[in-house]
Amino acid sequence: MRSCFLNRFGHWRITLLAIVTIVLASATSARAGDQSRFADNLLGDWGGLRGDLLDNGIDLTIDYESESASNVQGGKKLGVRYTDQLTFGTRLDLDRLLGLDQAQLQLTITDRNGRNLSSDLHLDTLQLVQEVFGRGQTWRITQLWYHQIYFGGVLDWKAGRLTVGEDFASFFCEFMNLTFCGAPPGNLVGNYWYNWPVSQWAMRLKANLTDFGYAQLGAYEVNPNWLTRRYAFYLWDPPDATGALIPAELGWFPSVGAAQLPGGYKFGAWYNTSRTPDVVLNAQSKLLGLAGGQPLQRNGAYGVYVNFIQQLTEGAPATGRGVNVFLNVSEPAEGLNAFFNATFADRQTATLDSQIAVGLVRVGPFASRPADQVAIAIGRTHVNKRVAGAEGLQNAAGLGPIGVQHSEYVGEIYYKLHAAPGIYLQPNIQYIVSPGGVSGNANDLILGFKLVVHL
Repeated sequence: MRSCFLNRFGHWRITLLAIVTIVLASATSARAGDQSRFADNLLGDWGGLRGDLLDNGIDLTIDYESESASNVQGGKKLGVRYTDQLTFGTRLDLDRLLGLDQAQLQLTITDRNGRNLSSDLHLDTLQLVQEVFGRGQTWRITQLWYHQIYFGGVLDWKAGRLTVGEDFASFFCEFMNLTFCGAPPGNLVGNYWYNWPVSQWAMRLKANLTDFGYAQLGAYEVNPNWLTRRYAFYLWDPPDATGALIPAELGWFPSVGAAQLPGGYKFGAWYNTSRTPDVVLNAQSKLLGLAGGQPLQRNGAYGVYVNFIQQLTEGAPATGRGVNVFLNVSEPAEGLNAFFNATFADRQTATLDSQIAVGLVRVGPFASRPADQVAIAIGRTHVNKRVAGAEGLQNAAGLGPIGVQHSEYVGEIYYKLHAAPGIYLQPNIQYIVSPGGVSGNANDLILGFKLVVHL
């Protein structure tokens, strides 16, 4: 039954792409000058239904995203892979619906399908070249939470099924290489920090600080079963929870210079209460790679991070928008923006112990193209020196050859074209030096293409 349903849904995806192709040619003229609340949606107001629902407290969203990639250099052979994600969201304004002041309920369902270039073509990269792939190609409950604001916005509480990265270390996800996408801690310690689309039972409390920013604290259940397909659509709590992930974050929103350009600066740390295996030692404190056995169990795991984004220039005056404000600290404002992310995990339990990324994003690169973007970024993912040392000892003991890992370096550039209302086309180029952190591996050159449709 499930296989039959997914086959039908695959046909629906093909139909969707056909609709996009047809509408793309006519949408710009048909919707020219539309300043409604749904002006940047392919199907607009759904004949008035969507607006009526929103006025009554029901906000519906449907989004489609696909990522295609080809390795023109690197890997065992050359090829092309395609992967995608469908997102269905419903946000209920409980004030309008039930009279609960400043309360919301969010439900989001996602479905991922496709293949992964990094694995299929043996690129051996530390980070995916198609970020939308992963965590099981399946349907998931990605969000199911209650959100309540108290004391006129001073306190902000959220509880239910949450993804960590929507609140902590959150970062926009326009780039296609995972190095530059989403909450960076999940790129290093994804065995217990579960980024989108995986959610778990959690709660988050935020205090909004006037003329400064916010401080927040969270608690998320750590349970490897949330990563499995068996529990992807499970409403209750699966067995075998191991502990709690407790992140804390301080956010600062300054306005810089005479133009009062907005910025967002986040400082965070986390602690995982679970017993976590050491990356190189066994229970007898000997090297796993030489002596075998079971990993030594450490009491907890931890790390720290910073996420900075700063608008450097205002958008083109011809757009008539002026200076944007940061509705979300993770999003770039109109004009030129710079970002810097740095994440460090403990060396006892993390195979990848640090990641650093810097980049520039220009929103509205031309006066006539205010919704387009062009961006460039470079990043480094570092392998724990303890792991590299153990790999060297295995080679010395004649148990190799094993590639000794150090750092993987990635560069990406993209142009995001707002082709028509609700349709974004985004070609990109990635270049990866020392894939897998092994200097002897051939560098990868990836040509990518992302399609985003807001229905």
